[in-house]
Order: sequence, then structure tokens, then C-alpha cells
Amino acid sequence: MQDLTASRTALATSLMRAAHTRLDPHPLIDDPWGDRLVPDSVRDLLRGVALSALEAGARAEAMKSPESIVDNYLLASAAYSNVIIRTRYTEDALKAAIAQGIRQYVMIGAGFDSFALRRPEFAADLEIFEIDHPATQALKIERIQHCGAVPPKHLHFIAADLARRSVAESLSGSPFRSDQPAFFSWLGVTMYLTKEANFATLRSIAACSKAGSGLAFTYIDARLLKSDSPSYRQLAQTVASMGEPFLSGFDPTTLANDLRACGLVLSEDLDMHHAAARYRRDDLKTEAGPSRFSHVALARVGT
Repeated sequence: MQDLTASRTALATSLMRAAHTRLDPHPLIDDPWGDRLVPDSVRDLLRGVALSALEAGARAEAMKSPESIVDNYLLASAAYSNVIIRTRYTEDALKAAIAQGIRQYVMIGAGFDSFALRRPEFAADLEIFEIDHPATQALKIERIQHCGAVPPKHLHFIAADLARRSVAESLSGSPFRSDQPAFFSWLGVTMYLTKEANFATLRSIAACSKAGSGLAFTYIDARLLKSDSPSYRQLAQTVASMGEPFLSGFDPTTLANDLRACGLVLSEDLDMHHAAARYRRDDLKTEAGPSRFSHVALARVGT
């Protein structure tokens, strides 16, 4: 088994997508692979974390349905609604890009996203490039093999530590064509990088992409890093305990200018509260969580 240190948040995110698919009466996404890609050892770890947070009486009650402990823990997470909404938003944006002729999809920090395995009909002719940390990607490949699945021929795994190698450098040895437009996703990553690393990645995306290429990415409002919100502090402590502390955010009021300086044009910027409203999902507009501080943005490479 691979070391899970660099993969725990990605694994938890995979389980959130799976739980949403199984349990929500009107799911925004369909991810039957989310459960299958996650090792039992991770479920056991999360179950232990969930139980340790409960008082004795609640713990005893939870143990009456042990199979539901992890699901309930993830559904109650402040990150849950963000994970579901950003996935749906990005895939909607990707679908629109494909309709306009884009045939390359680059997933930066792909984690355990199963898009290439479930492959919606609209993505039948898409070349997919997954860039991720070597440890995380190795575990994902191991889990795909464990499930008896064969990755599609149009899926290209690119193992890279983006703290040491740029997106452009990572793609340079792959079949990626910089003379053709592409769509990039960069979800649930920027908050774990320094401000400098984030700007470097944005510049690299613009440098290796044809004008008109698209990018969907998430970020946290920089003000959240100074927030006293109990739900945020709990979330921050949880991810820090997994070895992935929050490091930086963007300022929504200057985002357009920041992107322009990197060669990108901002098309849309939504906090997750408003993104949930777009899908008429009031149940995902969590006031307790950091939804108003968590954003999903859409940009394009400028001319």
C-alpha cells in the first residue's frame, strides 16, 4: 500500500462525491467510482476520526449502524457542499467548452476524481491529462488496477510535484498540444499552495495554452484565513492534521486584475452560496460552513 500522507484530502473528497451519488435524492453529479477507488484502510481511519469526535452516548448510537458512520461524518463536513458544487460547475463548463470545439482536458491536482473512468457521453472524444503528485497518482493507479478497470486509452497520467515543476514543463513530455485549445480544472488545490506558487501556476497555464483555452478553479477568500468562524477553524484543523494546511487565498475584489497579470481573463467568479443557488439547491447553501468564502471561478487564456 502506498503512503497516504499526500492523499488523504483527495481520498475524503472522493468519498464525498460517492456519498452524494448514493444518498442524495437528486444528485448533482454521478460518481459510482468514488467508493471503489478508496482503500478500506482510509474508511477505517475516517471512521475512527468520526467516532473520536462523539461523546460516549452518541458513539454508542452511531455504532448501531457502523456502515453509515463515515457517510454521516463526510456529509456533515463544511467542505461537502463545496466539493459537490465545484464538481458539477466544472463539468458544466467543460461540456460547454467541448461544444465549442475543445478536445483536451487537463486536470491539475486530479486526485481521485473519476471523470476519465465514468466519462460522460459528451466527453467521448476528449484527451484527458491528469497531473498530480507522484504519491497520490501512484495510489490512484494502484486502486484502478485493484478494481479490475482498464484506464481509457485517451487518459494520460502525468506524475509531477508542481512545487518543483510547472504545468507547462509537466505537459511538455506528453501528447498535449499547445497549438490546440484546452480546458483546465484546478479544484481544491490553491488553498494548499503559497500565493507565489499559485501565481506561477496561473502564468504557466497561460504560457502553454492557445488563446481561448479555459480554466475552472477554486479558491478561498483571503479573509477566511483570518476568520474566527468555528466551522472554518475546525475544517482548517482537520486538513492541517492530514499534513495539508491552508496557506493562501485570493482577494475577490482584485482577482480579475491578478488573472490579467498572469495572461488570463476572468469570465465568472461565484462564491459557493451563489453557485448552489444556480442549481436551486438551498440545502447546499450552508451558512455554517465557509461557502461564502469559498469560490469557484472561470477564466480563459487571453490573446
